Amino acid sequence: MGLPETLPMRDGVGASRVRLPAGNWATLLVFLCERFPAISNHEWTERISQGHVLHPDGSAVKLDEAYAPHQFIFYYRDVPHEATLPEDAQVLFEDEHLLVADKPHFMPVTPGGRYLQSCLLVQLKRLTACESLTPIHRIDRETAGLVVFCKRTQDRDPYHALFRHHQVRKWYQAVAAFKPELNLPLLHRSRLAEADKFFLSQEVPGEPNSETRVSLLKRVGEEALYQLQPLTGHRHQLRIHMVSLGVPIAGDQLYPQLLRGPDEADDFSQRLQLLAQRIAFKDPVTGEERDWQSRRSLKITSDR
Repeated sequence: MGLPETLPMRDGVGASRVRLPAGNWATLLVFLCERFPAISNHEWTERISQGHVLHPDGSAVKLDEAYAPHQFIFYYRDVPHEATLPEDAQVLFEDEHLLVADKPHFMPVTPGGRYLQSCLLVQLKRLTACESLTPIHRIDRETAGLVVFCKRTQDRDPYHALFRHHQVRKWYQAVAAFKPELNLPLLHRSRLAEADKFFLSQEVPGEPNSETRVSLLKRVGEEALYQLQPLTGHRHQLRIHMVSLGVPIAGDQLYPQLLRGPDEADDFSQRLQLLAQRIAFKDPVTGEERDWQSRRSLKITSDR
């Protein structure tokens, strides 16, 4: 029998697999500290002591265990003192193929940085005990609304292909200033590229690679509720397109001016007023017409 690709998840977190190369490390602990310098010696010591670093047969690595190359070990990631987010996600739909969640603001879809147990994927894995659960698309951590997950490994490629071939219809809502000179509805097209800071994007000259339909749903005083339909899926596309039109989305901490970096603490009172409100497609696995709407709503100035 071959080595396992992974070990069972723990508390919604899957095991990470590490191959041990040839080398002269005295112990596994010394190797791990050198291989992953962003994780302190103290933290690796804690993980090993708590049985979070394992051999393929599930037995725990010992603190003083000698290094032996050409094998695999597994470890379970942990984020000490992880912040608690103000809201939980809601499951709107689930069958044998798909799960649809309604995500609150500030919650990341997948683990990363200072978020693990609080991310949407880990919470849903804990809830459903479905180890193969995988998001088939993403929305920004700051954006609220619908995220669709695939439950079966064999279904992943057909669902991912929907997004690759632009066969998914998506509707977002956004609150921004009312600008009477905008001739709505309109189609905004531009070329997006990575900006100087790795977590930002920007419009640049060149052949357009992004498109968004923008229409007005209602006006409330000096603000308006807009409907945004992205025809492409670039990072921060909707946020940048609204800035380009002269109506930045309310609560945006990145565009048009960087007010809070990705490693800074969140201000939960300052929510990006952007909602992934509806998603629809023809299911490539079942043939059904799928169509879901978020139960969340955005706040106009008078509500905030």
